[in-house]
Amino acid sequence: MQVVFKVVRQNQGYTSNVHSYALDVEPGNTILDCLNQIKWEHDGTLAFRKNCRNTICGSCSMRINGRSALACKENVGSEIARFPSDSEVPEITIAPMGNMPVIKDLVVDMQGFWANLKAVDPYVSTAARQIPEREFLQTPEERSQLDQSGNCILCGACYSECNAREVNPEFVGPHALAKAYRMVADNRDDQTADRLEKYNQGTAGVWGCTRCFYCNTVCPMDVAPMDQIGKIKNEILVGKTGQESRSIRHRRTLISLVKQGGWIDERLFGLQVVGNSFRDLRGLLSLAPLGLKMISRKKFPLKFEPSEGVKEVRSLIESVQSYEAQSKGSIKSSHS
Repeated sequence: MQVVFKVVRQNQGYTSNVHSYALDVEPGNTILDCLNQIKWEHDGTLAFRKNCRNTICGSCSMRINGRSALACKENVGSEIARFPSDSEVPEITIAPMGNMPVIKDLVVDMQGFWANLKAVDPYVSTAARQIPEREFLQTPEERSQLDQSGNCILCGACYSECNAREVNPEFVGPHALAKAYRMVADNRDDQTADRLEKYNQGTAGVWGCTRCFYCNTVCPMDVAPMDQIGKIKNEILVGKTGQESRSIRHRRTLISLVKQGGWIDERLFGLQVVGNSFRDLRGLLSLAPLGLKMISRKKFPLKFEPSEGVKEVRSLIESVQSYEAQSKGSIKSSHS
């Protein structure tokens, strides 16, 4: 079958352009097979990364038909099925990954990617080990807590599609925080408290995630980075008090108000999150201009009406909280 491959090409510092290549391929050919064919038979100047060709190294990550994926994993047949076309000759578009500057064609500069990974200190601290003459052993249950996050091959697909990273250059990215959770979950590490404090700072850590779900969608290894970020958030929330950060108050207050009224009482939300329930005077003063503007334009709600079905909403929230508490309890009991 004949397929037209539209490859987005550019040199560093120049405008990109699209080159089209018509190839005779089989449905089972991988996208990497097709790129090899283009380079070997049509245009030897095409630049792209590859290595293992077996979904292990993560080198060949690129955008295929608009979403980041591994070229050695995706094949022609599945891509055509994803985007059926009425035209006689199907087309597949290939472009470099996002959130990283292009060096040449499909090769991107990943220095920022690696720097953000290093920033979360993704190494187990063994300072707590007091018996250096033997291995630091784990039970099968303890090791199983690391399986999902440990599957990350650092291909960059999640980083490429991260909306939070696109708008906030301080955010370290889903790849780094997925690795960060592996350290938090590892019982051999003795820096958990310090790590959680670090990941809790501003929007560089877990609170910078916008929960767009793209990282989970494109991850080729089912690491589910957004889920790992959520687990770190839960760990941070445990034991926090009224002096907690605004990010934590935001989440806790949101749940509390929805539980009470079925939706958010905006009057209380600002006071409790920004004003820290009248403890943060600077935060309260920052609300004054907005409050006055809302009042002048008759946009300030004078009363709050609970939503219909508030009992059902409260029941759902309590069921989820109960399930999470039971899950944590079972994990702790298996470790003891």
